[in-house]
Amino acid sequence: MKTQVFRRLSGRFVCWILLGLSCWVFWPVSVAAAETGSKTPKVYRFGVVPQFGQRRIFQTWIPILRRLEQKTGLRFELVGSEQIPVFETRFIAGKFDFAYMNPYHVVVANNKQGYIPLVRDGARVLQGVIVVRNDSPIKSVQELSGKTVAFPSANALGASLLPRSELSQRYGIKLVPRYVKTHSSVYLHVVQKLVVAGGGVRSTLRHQKPRIRKKIRILYRTAGVSPHPIVAHPRVPARHIQAVRQALLAMGKNSADRALLAKIPIQQVTESSVADYEAVRRLGLDEFRGR
Repeated sequence: MKTQVFRRLSGRFVCWILLGLSCWVFWPVSVAAAETGSKTPKVYRFGVVPQFGQRRIFQTWIPILRRLEQKTGLRFELVGSEQIPVFETRFIAGKFDFAYMNPYHVVVANNKQGYIPLVRDGARVLQGVIVVRNDSPIKSVQELSGKTVAFPSANALGASLLPRSELSQRYGIKLVPRYVKTHSSVYLHVVQKLVVAGGGVRSTLRHQKPRIRKKIRILYRTAGVSPHPIVAHPRVPARHIQAVRQALLAMGKNSADRALLAKIPIQQVTESSVADYEAVRRLGLDEFRGR
């Protein structure tokens, strides 16, 4: 009799443990489902401007999105865009719920869809660069007049819009642009002597392989502006937008999470707003914008 009672009690104890574990494992999904009022939780589409190749972007962002899921109880799907113009078409159409984009994109996205900046890197500014090969005889930007220069896309702010507008407005230099899809491709074009120069930004140049970096020299640096933010579409519930912002700010205070964010690169997570990009709006870059 005592043995049977003991077995019944033991069975109930195991059931309670298993029930507790299942609640802990599926808690984030359950929260998301409860907040959306559905048994199937809402999956938010997260877009990233393709400064690098898709493989690198997914390696960088998937761990970050998984941490955001753990910290917010929401769910995210990383949506790749093989080219910057494809990314632009998608955010202009409002295809992304959240996105990481350049400062000029923020201005356009805010105008077209009302996208809201959440956080940015507070430790640096976005600065465009014009690069040439180390062994290039070119010593000044004036020598680029009439030359073919590689850029990732027409609307990449630091790597294309800023240098093209500054060289035109300050020096009267007219370039022949060649758009090659990504920052990494720009540097390869320069190294392989397919063009005499290329446009990029300091952060993407630093993240190139040493064999590429050592063959490149910075010829020109543009003025700096506030860097790329993470933004949200206004259709996302305000409580979810705030949850993502607070989770990212909290990640910036954790050493392991900071290491993940540094790969974006975001070194110091700082709260952001549309006001941070008013200076970009005033630059009058529409003349150089690709359509």
